[in-house]
Amino acid sequence: MMMTYISFLFLLAIAAEVGSLSGTMMKIIKKNNNNHTLTNSTIMYRRFASLALSCVHREYPNKIAHVLVSDSDAQPPRQLTPAFYGCFDWHSAVHGHWLLARLARIDTTLAAECREALGKSFTKEKLLDEVKYISSDQRQTFERPYGLAWFLQLATELHEWAQEEKENADEVHQWRENIRPLETMIVTRLSSWLPKLSYPIRSGEHSQTAFGLSFSLDYARRMNNTVFAQLIEQRSLAFFSSDKNYPFNYEPSGEDFLSAGLAEADLMRRVMNKNPQDFVKWFNEFLPTETLPSSLEPPLISDPTDPKLIHLAGLCISRAWMLEGIVDALSFDTQQNKRRDQLFELSKRNAQTGLTAIDESNYEGGHWLEDIYDIDKT
Repeated sequence: MMMTYISFLFLLAIAAEVGSLSGTMMKIIKKNNNNHTLTNSTIMYRRFASLALSCVHREYPNKIAHVLVSDSDAQPPRQLTPAFYGCFDWHSAVHGHWLLARLARIDTTLAAECREALGKSFTKEKLLDEVKYISSDQRQTFERPYGLAWFLQLATELHEWAQEEKENADEVHQWRENIRPLETMIVTRLSSWLPKLSYPIRSGEHSQTAFGLSFSLDYARRMNNTVFAQLIEQRSLAFFSSDKNYPFNYEPSGEDFLSAGLAEADLMRRVMNKNPQDFVKWFNEFLPTETLPSSLEPPLISDPTDPKLIHLAGLCISRAWMLEGIVDALSFDTQQNKRRDQLFELSKRNAQTGLTAIDESNYEGGHWLEDIYDIDKT
């Protein structure tokens, strides 16, 4: 019974990443959102906020990835990672906070509640305890790259909010400064890891390289960190630029919430954004067939209450927004019109299936699916 509620939170965050829901997602949500009619974005955002607020400081149940060095490490989540201990696991707590920051920026009616929750977490003391925990030599692989990349999205959100905020700006500026030590440590850790990563990780879950690099590259560019951005671009090209005829027929695996192939293409359209014709050439060799692989059609989600099988709902939604980004990157070339139409329709079918499968009353699903839903386009 717990899985779907947590999953729904993640879906929402993925869809709001650029500030608003896409036309495709909005139409689907209004048409079918667990039989609730949503007439406008305000109602939707209220629902999203309620889910995030109910989870970011909910300590149990909790699935921690925790290396114990001594008896003193046998502590509850709120003491181990006092800023990000809710939402079932660390990375979900991070993107739950990101979602609250985003909603506070785009809907003033939600700002007070979202700010109250953020203020409870973003104290200097709690964030320094996070640094202390994660910086341990025994935790070099902690949340790498998925959770770390999500934290960089949170840092970007707070940075942009601090720049534009006119009311109660001091509070947001303080939060921005409080997260900076953890942010710096994470950038350093990823910068040290990437040159040593000999091969990309092509899974459909948290360890996947392409998804983490996409978020990290977005952060690096928005923060004008050219050194970090160039490193990500160089490693992305080394990992993926020669890929051709991607075997989409091998996807999905039974517990995927990300498509390894589409995430790779979604990363490469970012890397090649200054020369979109290069991306078109690369993508036409990566997926050369005129007929799209049937394996990219929405998968069968046999049990939405199963904590792992519900991952396939996340796969549908992440496919949908990745496909929209790819369609947009192909838009300058009129010869791609038929291909773009096919990909766009495929995006809609996946979005519909993913949203239909979500039952927000189920906590282990709802804690993450709403956040993946809220990123939509990057």
